[in-house]
Amino acid sequence: MHNAKYNYFDGMSAEEIAEAQTPYAGWERATRAFAHAGSDPAPSWSDFADPLDAISGRFRRSQPQAASRFTKGEQRALSVLGLGEDADLKSVRSRYSRLVRRFHPDRNGGDRSHEARLGEVIEAYQLLRKSVAFA
Repeated sequence: MHNAKYNYFDGMSAEEIAEAQTPYAGWERATRAFAHAGSDPAPSWSDFADPLDAISGRFRRSQPQAASRFTKGEQRALSVLGLGEDADLKSVRSRYSRLVRRFHPDRNGGDRSHEARLGEVIEAYQLLRKSVAFA
């Protein structure tokens, strides 16, 4: 055999051997950078105490976000109404009704300064009331 007489621990004290045999031996040293063709670079190992946390930390970042039941346009419409992803059609109607009363010129003594905002609210409601997400 080629390396039959090689002894890595030759010349080491008992403490040095015990330290070299721990599961965390070598983690305090920086390692060379690996190529990451198309994927996220590996995390800095020094940020983690446990090697398994370091490995899973890389994949935790790259997990895809949960798919929304709303399209991008519907998400914008929800934000115009001040609602989140958990909104149902009843809450959309309620918020729409409240905002129309708030921004309508008849409720503001003829003041038309909120007319653009009122138009956005109406447009958002028209889009959301036909949404497949509420079917």
